[in-house]
Amino acid sequence: MYIEGAAWFRSRVPEESAPAMPSLNWLNFIAAFLVFFASHMVLVRPPVRPVLVALLSPRGFSLCYSLLSLAILWWLIVAARDAPYVALWSWEPWQTFVPVLMMLPVCLILAFGIGVPNPFSFGGRHNNRFDPERPGIVGLMRHPILVAAFLWSVAHVVPNGDLAHVILFGTFAVFSLAGMKLIDRRKQRDLGMAWPALVADIKRSSRPAKVNWQPFLSRATAGLVLYVVLAVAHPLFTGVDPVATLMP
Repeated sequence: MYIEGAAWFRSRVPEESAPAMPSLNWLNFIAAFLVFFASHMVLVRPPVRPVLVALLSPRGFSLCYSLLSLAILWWLIVAARDAPYVALWSWEPWQTFVPVLMMLPVCLILAFGIGVPNPFSFGGRHNNRFDPERPGIVGLMRHPILVAAFLWSVAHVVPNGDLAHVILFGTFAVFSLAGMKLIDRRKQRDLGMAWPALVADIKRSSRPAKVNWQPFLSRATAGLVLYVVLAVAHPLFTGVDPVATLMP
């Protein structure tokens, strides 16, 4: 069951006789980090974003920005994998189950949180149609995408106890929590008096609402499909097969 996980862990520990270029690998890791955060801090703010939206259209900008973010994220993950191994804690077999189990709720949160009316955060659509009496997942968490990112980060830091991965996933976890605070502050400023009214309405609507089963099942299915796709694609992009941890 744990052969692959153990083999991967051992492969991360460099042998003394193996040639290495630690400085270049660390520089690659740092460069990926800088590009990732620069893309999230520069491209989405004035004056850059309005120019790009005018050139690409709002939908085109969202698509291109999403693809660029995924590409940079892949670069960052690979750079962390190739960085010099500095152990902070040893790998144990049980640790592999943490991301395998945690990623299912992460995928479901994404499926229920993307593209739904959500005036409190990003990733939503048709926010003017938001009904505080039927808030959906927004009634549980104002920032479903950032909650998913936080859970993803925490789950993956457990079996990756080396310095590069702790920096990577730890930074994403802190970045996700900080993002919630920053977005709350900005939304409070943008919505004005509508903010406390919306929050109060959501709290009052804590009673169970009638479930519209068709969209519920569609999004639940999408979350399960996403989980399977990520599990299958994981070894292609990271070199680690999470499915192997479940096999006897």
